[in-house]
Amino acid sequence: MRNLTLSANHGKLWFAVAGVLAVSGKRHRRAAARGLGSLAGASLLSNSVIKPLVGRSRPPADLLHPHRQLPRMPWTSSFPSGHSASAAAFAVGAAMERPRTAIALAPLAAAVAYSRVYVGVHYRTDVVAGAAVGTAVALAGHFLWPATPLRAAETAPGSAPALTYGEGLVVVVNAQSGSAADAPAAIATALPGATIVQWDVDRPLAEQVPDRFRALGVAGGDGTVATVAQLALDRGVPLAVFPAGTLNHFARSLNLETYADTARAVTTGTAGTVDVGRIDGRVFLNTAGLGGYPEMVRLRDRLEHRIGKWPAAAFALYRAVKGRKPVDLVINGQHRSVWAVFVGNGVYRPRGLSPARRSDLADGVLDLQYLRADRRLGRTTAIIASLFGTVERSRVLGSVQAARLEIASASGPLLTAHDGEVTGPVDSVVLEVDEQRLTVYR
Repeated sequence: MRNLTLSANHGKLWFAVAGVLAVSGKRHRRAAARGLGSLAGASLLSNSVIKPLVGRSRPPADLLHPHRQLPRMPWTSSFPSGHSASAAAFAVGAAMERPRTAIALAPLAAAVAYSRVYVGVHYRTDVVAGAAVGTAVALAGHFLWPATPLRAAETAPGSAPALTYGEGLVVVVNAQSGSAADAPAAIATALPGATIVQWDVDRPLAEQVPDRFRALGVAGGDGTVATVAQLALDRGVPLAVFPAGTLNHFARSLNLETYADTARAVTTGTAGTVDVGRIDGRVFLNTAGLGGYPEMVRLRDRLEHRIGKWPAAAFALYRAVKGRKPVDLVINGQHRSVWAVFVGNGVYRPRGLSPARRSDLADGVLDLQYLRADRRLGRTTAIIASLFGTVERSRVLGSVQAARLEIASASGPLLTAHDGEVTGPVDSVVLEVDEQRLTVYR
């Protein structure tokens, strides 16, 4: 117990656990990051705020057997237990991202909490209060920064052929995408029967693929996926998405985190159908936007991995609207003054201009969200709300959900964006859900 409680001093034990999680895969890295973030918040709250306010004395050291005493007894306030707060915060935070980690982390956190009573530096109520503080901070973190769901988004029923060794599959690889350099070799290893096509972006895609195939695959970013999806729709074949881009939003929504995940879906024939959005006839599978949104997305995605999701969203929004006038739009016949417009192919959560996920890829609606410019201090409110992830609960957010959206600009031509590709400028745009769904391996 003494060794355990000493190992948890200054969070050293939890940093070590986070290191183990970090080398165990992408989802475990998210668990480690959330655990450490929760720990930092709980430690700050318990040690710097609550302890000085309460000022409770430690249990009498002379009543404790010498072999249970620490080499140096702490002198700060006893209530609450900072070690217990940190332990609970890390365990609960990590389990939100990766529930299976609770099997090991919950007993370890409980042992650390008990060790503080065993070595005589806390009363039981200190430990219980500390655990409550840590749990509360982890839950508050989930409120501001929702955990990434482990389940794939729902799709409508659909069927696709099970292609043993990838026979009958043609995979289009865009070597210019984020992580596609190793895609040909990796896909050939996982699916030796597949045909690999290196996409020459200067030539029509339809001319570069064979005339006959049973399924079409794509290795590239979301913009590449949308382009190849159009060909899959034209040929009436299912699409297999290999996550070879920078962000891979569409692949992740299908729970395809690795090439092996996609290869498994192809060989087993696990598939469904999803809605296809169109912006002036061009396919988009994830999102579209106009006004300041295209610029905001590019900056937010560049900063998100450095400073975190909400700070990146707030800073990107600030840069997108800094020194600019609001945009006057007519959305399905209704006049709106807005700062930026986001359109999701399906309903996105959380609400606001930093959407992270969809629970259903076949709900049949376009989800338009916009920041209102007709509110006093609306721009400032939007930036602050984006920083804390509370845009949905502010009055600056407006939304429209429909299968078809007609948007006209009264402020002159505007840039548009869809699945990371920027186009335009245009005076008006039509977005709609295609009548034909796309069959995808998942």
